[in-house]
Amino acid sequence: MSLKRIDLLVCCGSSCISAGALKLKEALQKAIDEKELTNEVNIIGTGCMGPCSFGPLLVVNPEGIFYKNVAIEDVNEIVEEHIINGRIVERLLVQDDEKTIKMKEEVPFYNKQIKVALENCGEIDPESMEEYIARGGYKALEMALKMGSQGAIDVVKASGLRGRGGAGFPTYRKWQMVHDRPEEEKYIICNGDEGDPGAFMDRSVLEGDPHRVLEGMMIAAYSIGASQGFFYIRAEYPLAIKRIRQAIEQARSKGMIGKNIFGTDFCFEAEVRTGAGAFVCGEEMALIHSVEGERGNPTPKPPYPAVQGLWGKPTVVNNVETFANIPSIFVKGADWFAGMGTETSKGTKVFALTGDVRNTGLVEVPMGTTLKELIFEVGGGIIDDRKFKAVQLGGPSGGCLTAEHLDVGVDYESLKARGAMMGSGGVIVMDERKCMVNVAKFFIEFCVEESCGKCSPCRIGLKQMLHIMERITSGKGKEGDIEELLRLGETVRNLSLCGLGQTAPNPVLSTIRYFRDEYESHIRDKTCKANVCLDLMHFEIDKDKCIGCSLCSRKCPTGCISGSKEEKYTINQVECIKCGNCFDVCPVKAIDKIPGVHEDLTGKKGRAAVRKPGEPF
Repeated sequence: MSLKRIDLLVCCGSSCISAGALKLKEALQKAIDEKELTNEVNIIGTGCMGPCSFGPLLVVNPEGIFYKNVAIEDVNEIVEEHIINGRIVERLLVQDDEKTIKMKEEVPFYNKQIKVALENCGEIDPESMEEYIARGGYKALEMALKMGSQGAIDVVKASGLRGRGGAGFPTYRKWQMVHDRPEEEKYIICNGDEGDPGAFMDRSVLEGDPHRVLEGMMIAAYSIGASQGFFYIRAEYPLAIKRIRQAIEQARSKGMIGKNIFGTDFCFEAEVRTGAGAFVCGEEMALIHSVEGERGNPTPKPPYPAVQGLWGKPTVVNNVETFANIPSIFVKGADWFAGMGTETSKGTKVFALTGDVRNTGLVEVPMGTTLKELIFEVGGGIIDDRKFKAVQLGGPSGGCLTAEHLDVGVDYESLKARGAMMGSGGVIVMDERKCMVNVAKFFIEFCVEESCGKCSPCRIGLKQMLHIMERITSGKGKEGDIEELLRLGETVRNLSLCGLGQTAPNPVLSTIRYFRDEYESHIRDKTCKANVCLDLMHFEIDKDKCIGCSLCSRKCPTGCISGSKEEKYTINQVECIKCGNCFDVCPVKAIDKIPGVHEDLTGKKGRAAVRKPGEPF
């Protein structure tokens, strides 16, 4: 038997690892060894390939055959049928509109994507420096060193690259400010803190292509005159920490880190500092203090880090994705990068697409791609063909947009004008079942928890906003609450010390702007139309549907469901704690969520309020 060299690429990003990718890789290796195919088949664990909902993922090269949701039980069939006999296992392929898709490049998830920061993710072994170099790694650094520091900054300026951490500040301007400082000692920091709920862009890039981020940081260090760099990565990202440390050691062993890099006067050292998971440490001054070993509190600006940053020295802080763009800008040209995107937002953007969308995962699309393209073409639309309701962009500091904004291009200015923001790239899609008041309360709750408490507008103002939100969602809202939220939101936004407080009110302000009717329904009618807010709904059993199986009664933690097969079952509304167990386990869907409070409630027990729908408190 004669076989060509075959590469089996197993996605070993964190998402696929959680789905069993490492065990799959082991099983493949065992099967290949047993068939004595080790010399013909190479098994490679890659970084994130993108479509997390398809994991574990397996790509067979050189053909590029794309297998999804691969289980250990599928391994022998793949090896026997595909590797040995050349027959594709069609049941593991992607199905789209009754069409079977074989090739990775033809999967609709990738159709609108252009990979820059993610160019190597899912394509190489992230723990192999040799594979990175084979794909042109460190060529950009060599080019930058020949240009001189100002020449390198001019390339970044021509590209139009803006910081991908959220604010969108022109990258070259930070570099130029530090470059022009007279101090000899300067620092470069990579912000890998990434604390937004639902965000995993930076984590995936660090895991999947660590040398790329390191190379981008080194180019920045050379450009500003820094000889020391720090990767600040949250401790919850152990795989990212492991791989960037490994990349640093590999580069050092090859002479890429240390003295006289590429025979020049450029000397550079890098190390990793782990964060304890404080969201506020995503703010650059709080991050700097944390790197210094101090409490991660923000401080007033000016002075800015470019003037007085780490240990009082000029410092540039860029996030992971910003650095990951740098090598391609030098190798492929600033004009190439500037040719993508919009007039003011150049290049591509990496997003973590999550929520009620079919194809969740890591995507990279040109700036200006519309929300409709992102959600319905790349994301495949809403799960179970439900109705799209809203999308949260920019994490807890961002805002919610609606169906009327689906044609809006995703770029810095367009999103800001509509009350949202790019943020670091989190995109949470929500269907018709979501309560937007409850969604806003969740994000405010998160920001209250993560606030450092240093300034009173954030510490006190956000807490007061949360109290009002809790009152509204529990059915105790009153006239004037909406206006009070708007007043508090503007106060917190205008007076807070750092970016956390300045943007934290955005989810509340944007949901009031676009979903005011839901707030009014909660306040005036004491009703949550989405049946999400527990105090504004109850469960009832439809006796015409009930088959008397008793499953609901057996699963009820309070014993508030009684009945028999003959009499059917009922719920004692006073005793019900609205846990939803009965709703989840009913085999015939005989239990309904009913808006409003049940009229039989006395208020002596249970979680519901003492009122009927629409009654005042």
